[in-house]
This record gives sequence, structure tokens and C-alpha cells, in this order.
Amino acid sequence: MKLSTYKLLNSNKELIGILKNNSLINLNKYFGEISLIDLMKTDNWKSEILSKINEDNVVIHQLNNVVLLAPIPKPNSLRDAYAFRQHVETSRKNRGLEMIKEFDEFPVFYFSNHSAIYGPHDDILCMPSHFEKLDFELEIAIVIGKEGRNISAKNAKDYIAGFMIMNDISARGLQMREMKLNLGPAKGKDFASALGPYLITPDEISDRLINHEHGSLYDLKMSCYLNNQLVSEGNFKDINWTFEQIIERASYGATLYPGDVIGSGTVGTGCLLELNGTGKLKDPNYKEVWLKEGDIIEMRIDGLGEISNKIVSENSDHKIK
Repeated sequence: MKLSTYKLLNSNKELIGILKNNSLINLNKYFGEISLIDLMKTDNWKSEILSKINEDNVVIHQLNNVVLLAPIPKPNSLRDAYAFRQHVETSRKNRGLEMIKEFDEFPVFYFSNHSAIYGPHDDILCMPSHFEKLDFELEIAIVIGKEGRNISAKNAKDYIAGFMIMNDISARGLQMREMKLNLGPAKGKDFASALGPYLITPDEISDRLINHEHGSLYDLKMSCYLNNQLVSEGNFKDINWTFEQIIERASYGATLYPGDVIGSGTVGTGCLLELNGTGKLKDPNYKEVWLKEGDIIEMRIDGLGEISNKIVSENSDHKIK
């Protein structure tokens, strides 16, 4: 299933639907005024959806008459992991640092701002201090579909409701200064995460599944375009810590709830920080590239779709260190 949160043009009312034949079948007709998070809390919600959409009196909204929102516009929480070794190792190498041995011992994540969510085609507002080395991060995110605590990796697959594209917008200047205090990320990563375009249930990409001893891998090409120019390519199958392993770690002594979002972390080559570092190592005269006002970041992942967001300056001259 490809599930959506959306609103009709000229309306602020959030609706939920399922994509079928390039149109959205409205699900509020059957389940009332609820969100996808509320829907996931009901028993057998997937089979209930499938039984409803085969009825004759469905309400259909054409895609050209709607605005797609983030599938989960108001997550309960937003964790972002550090699961692709290539990204971590290359980023450290570019700064003259050795690889962290603990990376191979356990998956790690931080909590981002679950209240700063943007939709798949929203303009992203940035303050003046964000533009100091403003960056994108190409990621995949999962949504937790049922409540659980102390979940083992071997059982964690049942807790994944679906997958989305995630763009973790990062202000590297702020981030680099903050991290010197060994706390964070904080203001460098708390202002924008774009999610979408749909919540893709695992059965939709089962033909790309690669079974792994520690969970599930998927052969999904990931790419990012900056102003229509390809700048990044990777693949979900290259992830070094599976989402099942991340769920096991995240749920240790903590309860996960339907609607919690967990990002994979950046795929290899999936951000300007990494690309700039590699470019400077190869060529001392390499000119760094960072996001600026008006830039359009388009991310595509096989089976998940595409999101495209424009960088916009917020109407303020306020700066922070």
C-alpha cells in the first residue's frame, strides 16, 4: 500500500488516503476523522483498508486537486540513526580522522525535532545562521506501526509499518560548533526534516527484499539532484545496521509507539559535507558547494517515489553563534 496524508486545494483539513491508479482513495470516509497514526492503532488496520477500498462507493481525489503532506506530519518522536558505514568512514577520512571502532559494535541514533516536519514538496524555511554550510542528507525512514518495548531484532520486522524518503536538512556551521561541547546535534539539526511522498508498506517493495541474518535489506537505488544536477547516488542495500537492529537498540528499556519515525542516517555520498571533503582531497582548488536560497533538492528512491523541496529564507535577520 501507498498511504498518504494530504489536503484538498484551498482547504487546511488533513485527510488520509491510499494511492490507487494515480488517484487517492479517501480513507476518512470509512474510519472517520483520524490520522494515519490513529489508524495504525486499530486492529488489523491493513486488512481493513484493503476490504474498504474494494467497495463501489469510494471517494476519489485526483492528485492534481490535492497537496501531499508528510505521510506522518506529526510524529510522536523522530530518531535519526548512523547506519551507513561508507558515509561515516568517508566523512571522517576527509577530516583526517580514523574510523570509530564503536560503529561496528552497536547502532547509534539521536533525537531530532519531530515538530519540524515538512512535506514532500514544501518550501523549507531557513534562518540566516542556517545558511552557514547548509546541507541536505539523503536517507530512508521507517514508521513504527505498533507499540513495543524491548523488541528483539528477529521480531522487529513486524513493527515496521512502512518506509519513506527523508531529507535531514543540516546547518553544518552550527552543528560543528555545537559538537565541540560533546552534546547534540542541537540547533544544527532541529529545524527541518522533509518526509514523503507516501508511506510505503513493506509488501510494496518485497520484490527488492534481500534477507540478511540481522534483518531486511532492500535493493533500492537512492539518488539526489541539486538544481536538476545529479550529485549523489547510493543504495539502501548497503546499510550496515538494519532497521531491525536499530529498533532493538531504540526499544531497549523504552517503549516505541505507532507513528514514531526512525531515519537511517545518510547513505554514502548522500550529503554535501561528504562530497565537499572528498572533492578537496582530490583537488586542493576544489570549491565547496553548500545549499543557498532558491536551491531545489530532489530525492528519488526506487519503489518509494520522489520528494522535491526548495530552500527559502525566513523573513528575519536574526543570527546565532
